[in-house]
Amino acid sequence: MSTSQSQTAQVTASTVFPVVAAISVIHFLNDTMQVVVPAVLPYVRETLVLSFTQVGFVLFMLNMTSSVLQPLVGLYSDRKPSPYMLPLGMCMSLLGIIGVAFSPSYGWLLLSVILIGLGSACFHPEGSKVVHMAAGKRRGLAQSIYQVGGNTGSSTQSLLTRYIFLPFGQIAALWFALVAGLAIVVSWFVSRWYKANLHMRKRYAAKSKGAAAARASGETRNIAMKVVLLGMGILMLQMIARSTYITMLQNYYQYYYADVYGTTLLAAQLPLFLFGLMGVVGTLVGGPLADRFGPKKVILISLTGAAPFAMLLPFVDKLWVIPLLIIIGFILMLGFAVIVVYAQMIMPGHIGMASGLTVGLAFGLGAIGAVGIGYFIDKFGLEPVVIFSSFLPLFGLFALKLPDVER
Repeated sequence: MSTSQSQTAQVTASTVFPVVAAISVIHFLNDTMQVVVPAVLPYVRETLVLSFTQVGFVLFMLNMTSSVLQPLVGLYSDRKPSPYMLPLGMCMSLLGIIGVAFSPSYGWLLLSVILIGLGSACFHPEGSKVVHMAAGKRRGLAQSIYQVGGNTGSSTQSLLTRYIFLPFGQIAALWFALVAGLAIVVSWFVSRWYKANLHMRKRYAAKSKGAAAARASGETRNIAMKVVLLGMGILMLQMIARSTYITMLQNYYQYYYADVYGTTLLAAQLPLFLFGLMGVVGTLVGGPLADRFGPKKVILISLTGAAPFAMLLPFVDKLWVIPLLIIIGFILMLGFAVIVVYAQMIMPGHIGMASGLTVGLAFGLGAIGAVGIGYFIDKFGLEPVVIFSSFLPLFGLFALKLPDVER
């Protein structure tokens, strides 16, 4: 084996933690820019005189462009790897952030939101591919570190609304141009590493006709299409159920909490903040557990294990709300990153598309499902819908039918 082949083999076997950490930082910055949109809406609704329908359409467009387009971006990048799509996506987000800060009308606001969503859609599939490339044998841990960055960024929404946009207004979005600038710089260095390693792998593949390459192609061919369809269908069902339940908690449970326990919406933010914080911890813990015990077991425990506590939540005294939300947040997010790893294992030739389907499309469809929850609340009332939603984690039982990828 030549020196270049030896170096490539060493890179693919070991985990490149600086790259994993860097892409996690970009994920944090990207998702922080995304939540600028819902965080600024309470202020913008007053200044631009928007209806609730218009506010909902702004969030709908952000979700459509940032989540549902991810599989298409992933499909393209699988066929034609595009390392510099990372800084390109962050540049689009930068333009969107500037647009949000200066939008004089509803139309300009929508255009700006679409740019932010497109930037996020460009980033996520390629980001997952970078993590997969840098993970080595510790795929679960690497994916967890990557997803923790995104989850932490998403958890800043209530803080941005309360401490930045309500006091300082729409123009405060311009501060996040600095966030976008930092994301562009970091993603530029990551994309250079990505491009260099792509070239190393191509040279190695051209020179090597050994058993490893033959074995890899054989494994790809031998995965039956029905196994892929079954596995991806169950994974997407898991993501839709999880994201719908989480969206219900983040957007509607605060009203239930205030009504049932006779308190204020402000008081409901602490339990929900702790729920999100423990979700970040659960995401970080779930990856190493999957590396040790296998992804299927962690995916099963993640959603199903949270079900008993979720079904108890609407009926307990106020004293038990915070402990239950802490437990639910931790268990529920154990499998968040692991689902991406499992999807990449059953679609080894389509890493970007697998990531886009699980984190992107499924998560986006779950958020759209949460719009349906709002409709049912208007029709049937808050309490019965919250109780009904608490059964969504039971969809985790379908994970029993996941194909055993280890075999």
